[in-house]
Amino acid sequence: MSADEARTAPPDPAFAECVLCREPTEYPESHPGLTFCPVCAWREGERTACSG
Repeated sequence: MSADEARTAPPDPAFAECVLCREPTEYPESHPGLTFCPVCAWREGERTACSG
């Protein structure tokens, strides 16, 4: 990438923080509701899954 391209490139979108570990998520900051990173989403799914 040249210097001209770097100046005209749009900034990276801001990502929402995970509500548990505060790591960046895959969702933009404007995403409504609770946001989880992939790891915490997996763990939350395990925690709330029916145990039989």
